[in-house]
Amino acid sequence: MKLLNRDVDYAARALVFMARADRPTVSVAQMQASIGVTRPFLRKILQKLHTAGILQAIKGKGGGFALARRPETITLGTLVLVLQGELKLNNCVTKGQLCQNHPTCKLHQRIAGLEERLLADVQMITVRDLV
Repeated sequence: MKLLNRDVDYAARALVFMARADRPTVSVAQMQASIGVTRPFLRKILQKLHTAGILQAIKGKGGGFALARRPETITLGTLVLVLQGELKLNNCVTKGQLCQNHPTCKLHQRIAGLEERLLADVQMITVRDLV
């Protein structure tokens, strides 16, 4: 089981690259060369971050992407929610429906507590922390 998928990993790398850059706008080519991911895959991730309001897209000559928020306000938890959805350690689902023991299951209750603490910890990690 992976806690963070590769989209979140590459997004975090791209945002750290942008936060370290000495210019306001960074091209996809510049990020791609540094991060080591294909340009179409990186562009797809950056577009999702743009849609979520984390990045600004600048068109035209000298265009690219820029941080729409300060690095200390962008959390790893936000990236997780935007790019992979809620953190779930156990979905408690069989054949597309909730397990019949879901409301009373002690394991589910314990895991739900772990998920809440994990998400709280992930929400405390910012792009600024990773720079």
